[in-house]
This record gives sequence, structure tokens and C-alpha cells, in this order.
Amino acid sequence: MSDKPEPTLDALLPAEIAHKAEDIGVKKASLDAPSTVVLAVLAGAFIALGAIFSTTVSAGTAGSLPFGVVRLLSGLVFSLGLILVIVGGAELFTGNNLIIMAWASRRVSTRQLLRNWALVYGGNLIGAVSTAALVFVGGQYQFGRGAVGNAALDIASAKVHLGFLEGVVLGILCNALVCLAVWLSYGARSATDKILAIVPPIAAFVAAGFEHSIANMYFLPIALLIRAAAPDAFWTAIGKTADDYPDLTWTNAVIANLVPVTLGNIIGGVLLVGGVYWFVFLRKKPPAP
Repeated sequence: MSDKPEPTLDALLPAEIAHKAEDIGVKKASLDAPSTVVLAVLAGAFIALGAIFSTTVSAGTAGSLPFGVVRLLSGLVFSLGLILVIVGGAELFTGNNLIIMAWASRRVSTRQLLRNWALVYGGNLIGAVSTAALVFVGGQYQFGRGAVGNAALDIASAKVHLGFLEGVVLGILCNALVCLAVWLSYGARSATDKILAIVPPIAAFVAAGFEHSIANMYFLPIALLIRAAAPDAFWTAIGKTADDYPDLTWTNAVIANLVPVTLGNIIGGVLLVGGVYWFVFLRKKPPAP
């Protein structure tokens, strides 16, 4: 008789998830550069699609629905992005912060870890900004008599007015939830399980207003493109002008948002999720006396 355990459809237990996360981290860090970049571009585009969905759903709702309901709906539909990443297969910087578990176990070198993060972050940026450019050229922001573009401008304007510490903390809280969504998906046995595991944490971070660096690679550029090149008819439709958003600049997008939020995302994913679970389940414990 074989000593192998019987196949089961039950979700993996936390200790088993930790070992799976470590193995996945090794595979991700060992993937060749061209494949890593292409999959990262896909992930950036996937997250941007979730952001487009979220922006569209929230457009034109000011005053018609309670704030919390609008945020909840926005979060639920934004979950599309991570569902596409996890189920479809792509490389997302924030989720890849969990590679720290394989690094802590010395199965991945520091060079491999930083190489993966750099390639994936760059690829995510290309995918998200390219998607923003496509949306702008396609004129989707003008739908609903400009309501979609108006929502995009307001979202981005709020993001560039965050204080540095505020951006870091909101980034920490965001990626704790994102990495928990990825962690839960590792314990799933089917695509349905993965989707059900992903939606609540992602809906929570969006509804709460936490900050995700890769999502912001779409939210900020689309607003900047609208401010710079939207036709007069759009501004007339929403009753505003580009001068109403003087702080929406590329410099502010990077310095006031992406830098602190990215730092916070790393802290949240590495320390609050990857580091904690590695310490509990994977660190070498002294032998019992």
C-alpha cells in the first residue's frame, strides 16, 4: 500500500499554504526575464481593467448613493483585476512581495528577489500605463456625458493630495489585504475557490480607501491624460476646466503617491504577511528538549 495521502478537495491548511507559497516564490524568482516581463505587463493591464471597471461603476453616483455603498460596489468590481492575475496567470509586484518567504528560507538569493521585483514592477507599469493610453484614445472617459472621466479626475486628485506618511500607511494596509488574498488563493483547490477567496480582501481595501501602487499606475495616468488632452466638449459636459486640477502633474503622481505607496506596499506584504507566516510556519525551530 502507498503511504501517499488520499487526494482531497479540502482547502490547504495554513502550514501547507506556507510551504506552497515558498515553492511558488522559488519558481517566480527563477523565471527567465522575458517571460517575467511579459507576465508582468499582463498583470499591470489586468489590474488596470479592474480599475476601469471600478471607476465606471462609481461614475455619476455622487449624492445618489451612500458613500459606503459606492465604495463597496467599487471594491467588488475592482476584484476583477486580481482574479485575472491569479486565475489567468500573471506576475503582480504586490503579490510577489510574498517571495520574501523563499528568501527568508534561503531558497532565493537577494539578487533573485530584487531582480524579480524590479522586472515585475517595470512590467506592471508598462501594462497599466498602456491600458490608460488605450482607454484615453478610445474615449471611454467621455461615457455618461463625461461622468467616467470626472470620476477618474476626482480619484486621481485625491491620491496626489495624500501626505507622505499617509501614503505609506495606506499602502501598508492595502498590501496586507492583497497578500492575504493571494495567500488564501494558494490554499484553494479550484478556480471557484480562488475567486471566492480573492473578492472579500480586495473589496475591503478598495472600500476602505487604501492605496495600491499598481492600480495607481492606471488611476493617475488616465487622469493626467484627460487633464492634458481632453477636448473642450468633455470639460463643458462636466462643468469644469483643466485648471480645476492644478496639482495633477506627473511629478506629483510619482513623488506624492507612487513613491510612498510603493514603500508602504512592500512593508505590508513583506512584514505583515510574508514575514509573519514565515516566522510561524517555516523558520527552523530548535529541537524539543
